[in-house]
Amino acid sequence: MTGTHAVTGTRAAPGVPPAPGVTPSTALTIAGSDSGGGAGIQADLKTFLACGVHGMTALTAVTVQDSLGVADFLALPPSLVAAQIRTVAADLGVGAAKTGMLASAAIVDAVIEACAQTSIGAGRSTPLVVDPVAASMHGDSLLAEDALAAVRDRLLPIATLATPNLDEVRLLTGVDVTSRDGLRKAAEAVHALGPSWVLIKAGHLAADPECVDLLFDGADFVELPGPRTGTPHTHGGGDTLAASIASALSRGCPVPEAVRFGKRYIMRAVAGAYPLGAGTGPVSAFWRVAGDPI
Repeated sequence: MTGTHAVTGTRAAPGVPPAPGVTPSTALTIAGSDSGGGAGIQADLKTFLACGVHGMTALTAVTVQDSLGVADFLALPPSLVAAQIRTVAADLGVGAAKTGMLASAAIVDAVIEACAQTSIGAGRSTPLVVDPVAASMHGDSLLAEDALAAVRDRLLPIATLATPNLDEVRLLTGVDVTSRDGLRKAAEAVHALGPSWVLIKAGHLAADPECVDLLFDGADFVELPGPRTGTPHTHGGGDTLAASIASALSRGCPVPEAVRFGKRYIMRAVAGAYPLGAGTGPVSAFWRVAGDPI
C-alpha cells in the first residue's frame, strides 16, 4: 500500500534539500517521544529535515525525560501505533522507515503487521532500519523483557539494516564485545538473527582511539572508521545515525552508500554536540543550518 505521492526525491544527492516546490522523499520514524528534545522522534525529525527529507511519525510512547534520564513513560495502544503507519503510508507514501523505542511486545507485533500491510521491510518496496533500542544511554529500560524477544525473533528478520550498539548486541545475542577484535563476531551473531545488513556501532569502545563501526551483509565486512570526539554530549546519537541512514535510503541510495552517508552525518553531529541541562547534552543538527556539505 503506497500513496500516490510516494518517493519523489532524486537519487543523486542525499543530504541536499529539494528545490523549492519539489516534493521531497519521505521517511517514517516509528519511535517514542523525548520530552527533552534530544533523542527519539524529536531527534529523528530534526535529522530528516537536515538531510532534505520530509519526516513522518508513528508515535509509540511518551517519555518523561531530561538530560539526566528517563523518569517515566507511557506506551500507546498498539492499534494506534499500527494505524499511524497505515495512514501515512496510504496517503503520503513512505520512502524508508526506521524504528526506535517500541516499548512492548504488543507494539512490536503491531508494527510488524503494519509493515507487512504497507510493504515496509527487507525484500519489500520500502527499506526498514531497525535500531533495537532497549535502554536509554543512562541505563533506563525502554523495552519490556518480552519485547526484547519480539525484536530479536520477529522484527530483526524483516530489517533491511539493523544498527545495534554493543550493549544491544549483548542483550540480543549474548556476545560481549570488549575490543575491536570482537566486532566481527558481533556482526555475525546479529546477522544470524535475520536482518539483511548489520551495522555494529562501536562508540562504546571508549578505550579505542578511533570509532570503527562495522557493516556486514553476511558475506563481506566493511570497516567505517571515524574520529572519537572528546565530548560527553552524545544524547540521541544512535537515533540520529539511524535516521540519517534512513533518509539516504529514502532517496534511493543502496545500503552501503546510505551507511557511509550516515557515518559522515553523525560525525558532524557529534562534533557539534552541546551541553544542555545538568546531564548529557544532545548531538547537533545545527551545523546543517549553515548549509555545510557532508
